[in-house]
Amino acid sequence: MGKPTGFLEYPRALPSDRPVLERIKDWREFHQPLDERALREQAARCMDCGTPFCHTGTLISGITSGCPIHNLIPEWNDLVYRGLWREALERLHRTNNFPEFTGRVCPAPCEGSCVLGFNNPPVTIKNLECAIADKGWEQGWIHPEPPPVQTGKRVAVVGSGPAGLCAAAQLRRAGHAVTVFERADRAGGLLMYGIPNMKLDKALVQRRLDGLAAAGVQFLTHTEVGVNYAPRRLLTEHDAVVLCTGATRPRDLAVDGRSLGGIRFAMDYLTANTRHLLEAQPPPPDLSAAGKDVVVIGGGDTGTDCVGTALRQGCRSVVQVEILPRPPLERAPDNPWPEWPRIFRQDYGQEEAQALFGADPRTYETTVKRFLADEAGRVRALLTVRVKWEKDAQGRYRPLEILGTEKELPAQLVLLAMGFLGPESALLDQLGVERDSRSTIKAEHGVFATNVKGVFAAGDCRRGQSLVVWAFNEGRGAARECDRYLMGDTLLP
Repeated sequence: MGKPTGFLEYPRALPSDRPVLERIKDWREFHQPLDERALREQAARCMDCGTPFCHTGTLISGITSGCPIHNLIPEWNDLVYRGLWREALERLHRTNNFPEFTGRVCPAPCEGSCVLGFNNPPVTIKNLECAIADKGWEQGWIHPEPPPVQTGKRVAVVGSGPAGLCAAAQLRRAGHAVTVFERADRAGGLLMYGIPNMKLDKALVQRRLDGLAAAGVQFLTHTEVGVNYAPRRLLTEHDAVVLCTGATRPRDLAVDGRSLGGIRFAMDYLTANTRHLLEAQPPPPDLSAAGKDVVVIGGGDTGTDCVGTALRQGCRSVVQVEILPRPPLERAPDNPWPEWPRIFRQDYGQEEAQALFGADPRTYETTVKRFLADEAGRVRALLTVRVKWEKDAQGRYRPLEILGTEKELPAQLVLLAMGFLGPESALLDQLGVERDSRSTIKAEHGVFATNVKGVFAAGDCRRGQSLVVWAFNEGRGAARECDRYLMGDTLLP
């Protein structure tokens, strides 16, 4: 796999990003490509490790280790090293419908479990995946593929995010007539509206949507099942249904002052900004960071995306409040390889804030006690307090306030980025779909069938908030089981 001695000869190398103070002035992607020679050298670092943990896709200590869609990573690394790019793309497409998406937005659990990474910097798997897909588009190797045979079966896919698009692509490949229902004005779900343009250019998302449409997938936007499309029509007008509605109920913060103006959910903010870019319209004043002190509550990718967006909108300052402790610089003893390394990282948003304002915007082990109002009933500041994590009588860690550490943070825009609780319930109630104790759809992974005959579920609405690559896993898996239900057997991978 790759060059037998490549991992000894070539150090890990990533492409440089665009200069920070340049890129925060626009919404273009900030990653820059490596040249072909450098990419082949990076692919050469893939070892003949014998047991490639990179594509195992398992959960260890509750965290993803390896690739959930089981990308054939050593195979396409070897092909890139040998300059066989088209063959590498073919291998990549066997497991991944949209590698240019995961190559940009996936946190790369594959790299966390790379065998080389046991005691050296791991192979640059994510960057190579993106490069293979991008070359495929540049060379014209990727094009719509209508199925050669039609089955006569009709399938409805509700939701056009990562899981929905994978399910639709696979079901159409099997020859079924596929209709995707999307309540927003554009298809793409999280890929279109939840991930900012500088991380995933919306032209790339639209390119895949156009390809699916050319292959025969029908997209119905502005169509919310249960509101302007009766749920019973899903069951009477289609032979099967795949629910991919996501986990869109945001986690709220129940403290004094929550009802003040200027406190918004992160996804509302990111969606409004992307719509502004696509339509060349200014975002609503309440969803603009221009000239404001911004506080983002919560970490993770969504929090980082809020920081990066606020900087580009011209905020006056930005602070990111995280209740958890700062991670260590290196793996802790209870976080061994091949687990995902829970270590301190500076993502693009924090890097940009530090370059602009002189410091990382994150403050750890901090929570919000209440929001403070101005004369107009809008938020003007937050009262925060430091916390320490201690075990309770049941042995569970709990945050305890540290007396005397209260601090007031100025803010005219507060963004809540604390994650999501599960799917919205209205449609599921109307269909009679059972939920589990976490409020997610009750359907076994690998089977994906709900309690309603012919109705399947995939992605965050079944799994809970998770990674885009897990949504790909579930969308493909639900399509496979839906095809088996319709045809008695299936050839879908």
